[in-house]
Amino acid sequence: MIRFQSFLSGSSGNCTFVTDGTVHILVDCGANGKYITECLRRIGIVPNMLSGILITHEHRDHISGAGILSRRFNLPIYATEKTWEVMADAVGEIKPENYRLTEKEMNIKDLCVRSFSISHDAADPVGYSFLQGQEKLTVATDLGCVDEVLFKQLKGSHSVIIEANHDEEMLQKGPYPYPLKKRISGDRGHLSNTHCGELCVRLAQSGTKSFWLGHLSLENNTPQLAYRTVADAMQEEQLLNSTDLTLNVLPRFWIE
Repeated sequence: MIRFQSFLSGSSGNCTFVTDGTVHILVDCGANGKYITECLRRIGIVPNMLSGILITHEHRDHISGAGILSRRFNLPIYATEKTWEVMADAVGEIKPENYRLTEKEMNIKDLCVRSFSISHDAADPVGYSFLQGQEKLTVATDLGCVDEVLFKQLKGSHSVIIEANHDEEMLQKGPYPYPLKKRISGDRGHLSNTHCGELCVRLAQSGTKSFWLGHLSLENNTPQLAYRTVADAMQEEQLLNSTDLTLNVLPRFWIE
């Protein structure tokens, strides 16, 4: 059974622990080593039990602790070639054998991992799906937009961690300068609550049962607003009436 625990989710940092019970992986590592180590300890894992760190893209809130953990615990880091080119200095020197290139489909021990392109203002951003038997867990945040190619990658997931970054009205009325507002709301920025709701409806209709909203903006969103917007969209299609469908919001920090 594939399970996960979000350690951080948002502009302050991002890190998700994924496991099948034997293989243990971090998706992104956007916090210091002390915080990540404490999170792992609380679920009975020590860092050298990890099989690797998968990087989605090079922004600091996704990579800040990756190099430290790799050096301290001899962990491989997986990223695309273009992402490595722009994040190498920030990650720092690691052992050559721990420099790994993400493949479209690869096996980390017995766990199948698929990467897929996403729309974000980074060198080569990706999301990840984890597959075992009939199970498929997908991590897809930092989504500027969702086209049919991306939807096909998400489709078939039993559980998704999906971005609900901002409320459109809060963003437009908020204190951010106009260029930043334009970047966030653009096709290579972040997914709004409204667009997340539309995506969740389509995924639920195609069979996804578990939805986790992540990467919420601290300034331009609230957990209650994100949940309500997505829940209303799903309720309009009478999807939340199903007892086996769940909708949750990930906390910014797992450990305060």
